[in-house]
Amino acid sequence: MFSLTVRRHFMIAHSLPRKVFGPAQALHGATFVAEVSFRRRTLNDDAIVLDIGAAGTMIEEVLEGLNYRNLDEHPDFAGKLSTTEALAEYVARSIAEKLKDDDDGGQLAGIDVTLRENPDAWATCSLDLPAA
Repeated sequence: MFSLTVRRHFMIAHSLPRKVFGPAQALHGATFVAEVSFRRRTLNDDAIVLDIGAAGTMIEEVLEGLNYRNLDEHPDFAGKLSTTEALAEYVARSIAEKLKDDDDGGQLAGIDVTLRENPDAWATCSLDLPAA
């Protein structure tokens, strides 16, 4: 299995209105480093998993809808908690949708999205993709 990982960052505001989240129940900001790994069983004819530039553009397009946004007001998170885990899943599923339109995306085995809140805490969502 081969993988290519591309990183970007984004900033959000949100609240997590449940007792378990302690002080994070209040509106606060977070800066995430998003690491997206694209997995492939064999390299393509160009001996790559996916073009790095295309991967970066895809990630930027997904994060553009989140960056500098208050997720408490974001329609995709209405009635949902925007935890790090839930955000990782959202980014993973959004990128998976974009891959459907990519000529080479159908050959990918899966993607892993890791969102790093700080150097000591992160969450990952892994999606296996259907074979083309």
